Amino acid sequence: MQLAQRRRFLLQSAAFSLASVGASFPAAWAAAKIKPGERAALIVVDVQNCFIPGGTLPVAKGEEVVPIINRIATAFENVVITQDWHTQGHASFASTHAGKKPFETAKLSYGQQVLWPDHCVQGTEDAALHKDLKLPTAQVILRKGFHQHVDSYSAFEEADRKTSTGLAGYLKQRGIKTVFVTGLATDFCVAWTALDAKRLGFETYVVEDACRAIDLNGSLDAAWKNMKARGVKRIQSSDMDVA
Repeated sequence: MQLAQRRRFLLQSAAFSLASVGASFPAAWAAAKIKPGERAALIVVDVQNCFIPGGTLPVAKGEEVVPIINRIATAFENVVITQDWHTQGHASFASTHAGKKPFETAKLSYGQQVLWPDHCVQGTEDAALHKDLKLPTAQVILRKGFHQHVDSYSAFEEADRKTSTGLAGYLKQRGIKTVFVTGLATDFCVAWTALDAKRLGFETYVVEDACRAIDLNGSLDAAWKNMKARGVKRIQSSDMDVA
């Protein structure tokens, strides 16, 4: 075979091979979407008026999580909602500590506590779930932070790291193996919930676009690094099969 003919033959063969591989590549290599089964639970953390713009402790663009959570919730048989539920004069409020301002810290009996504006006070409209949150299949609304002297970020354990909320027992008795965590805010209640879920033996995902963060002094980056180090998986709602 002459040199020019040989080159044409090799180029044509290569083109054919690439076309064939290209045709089969998407089917062979497309990442499978995650489909929550009957042993999975969606945890919706603190999607309340107090954390939405206009509330007492607003998370920027917090309202944007609502339609995403509503959409992915249709894929779950098991849904848990958490609700921050503080007493008047709660220990985590800056107003409770003379001379302290919101976002400063104070040493409480269980360690350093970020001090917050008064928020999510029991029975107020500020503490109510966002009006557009549509989760008719939710079986549990778990209220946390109602002990006067202890804050509670995690849905599983209060900030003293001793007081259980009972959620782990509930989920385990229901046979739940995997949890998907969403809500407000990524770097506080969502992250603490996810870390505790993983520690307690649940396969744990955080749905990033179904969360929004406060990002206080680099807290968001630190939270993601901590979650990654502990084996919490970071996904997007588009990674889930919710059809």
